[in-house]
Formats: sequence, C-alpha cells, structure tokens
Amino acid sequence: HALAYASERLKDDKDVVLAAVTQNGYALAYASERLKDDKDVVLAAVTQYGDALAYASERLKDDKDVVLPAVTQDGHALAYASERLKDDKDVVLPAVTQDGHALAYASERLKDDEDVVLAAVTRHGDALAYASERLKDDKDVVLAAVTQYGYALLYASERLKDDKDVVLPAVTQNGHALFYASERLQDDKDFVLAAVT
Repeated sequence: HALAYASERLKDDKDVVLAAVTQNGYALAYASERLKDDKDVVLAAVTQYGDALAYASERLKDDKDVVLPAVTQDGHALAYASERLKDDKDVVLPAVTQDGHALAYASERLKDDEDVVLAAVTRHGDALAYASERLKDDKDVVLAAVTQYGYALLYASERLKDDKDVVLPAVTQNGHALFYASERLQDDKDFVLAAVT
C-alpha cells in the first residue's frame, strides 16, 4: 500500500509497481493508467489478489489470460470481467468452483448451465439464488445445494419444496429449513422429527 504515497512518476515506473503488486495485488489501484493496461503488471497483481482486476484497464478485463488467473485466485473477481468473459464457461466454471457466489456475475446463459450451477451450489448452497428458474426446479441441482446448505431450500421451486427426497437432506443439514418446506411436509411427523433432531 506504500505505493499510494509515491510520486506520480514512480507510480508509472514498471519496476516499482511490479514490486508493489507482487507483494500486494491491491497496490494496482495506485498505479498509473498506463501500467493498469500493462499485461505483466496486471497479471502479477491478479495472481496475488484476484479482485485487483477491478483496477485493470477495460482492455485487460476482456483478456482471458488475465481474467482466468484472477478468478482462479478469487472467484469474486468475475464481477470485474468483461461481459464477453462472464459468458465464457472456461472462465466462469473456475470462478464458481472457487467461490459459488460468483454465479451472481455469470451471464444468464451460464446461470442456466447445469455444470456451472452444480459447481457453484456444491461450494456454496445458497448460490442457488442465482440459478435459472429451470435449474431451481432440477432435483440434482437443488439436492446438491440443500445438502451443502439447508436454507438453500428457500430458492427451490415449489414442486421441490414438496419433494421428500429434497426436503429431508435440507432439514437434516439445518432444522430451520423446515420453514421453507411445503405445508404438507411441515405437517409430516417424520420430517418434523428430523428437523427438531
């Protein structure tokens, strides 16, 4: 962070900035505009701190060679990628594998991709909130989500909130998930016993 106090001339010195971002990728925020568009500098920054992608030039936010290491280090970095790369499965899949919540930044097309959504909900069950309506009604996807995080039942389709195979793992993982189950299952003794146990 000491780069913040350097002169403008040295914030534009590649050796100085490279040393700073290698130590702490966030230092890219203080680099000159020219160096925020330098692939070597930005790569060093995002490899150390994925979210440093926020400070990269628009050109490099659309460069797969830069964005891929960023999202692999921190899936949240997908938020700063170009729209084109948010629709690239090769970029989005590693992002959601690292941080399931990165699904929020994926394209609508990939929020409807079973591989991508399964990877996301396996990591963070509540990422089901960002999945397409079709996949919120997919038993395998919802099962993976509620097994990881019972409260994810909230985002399941009404049909699956009434499916014993889905609701049981949810209430077993977290008894409070019973709140999101269908009225029929809230009145089922076995389910309520599983939840309170």
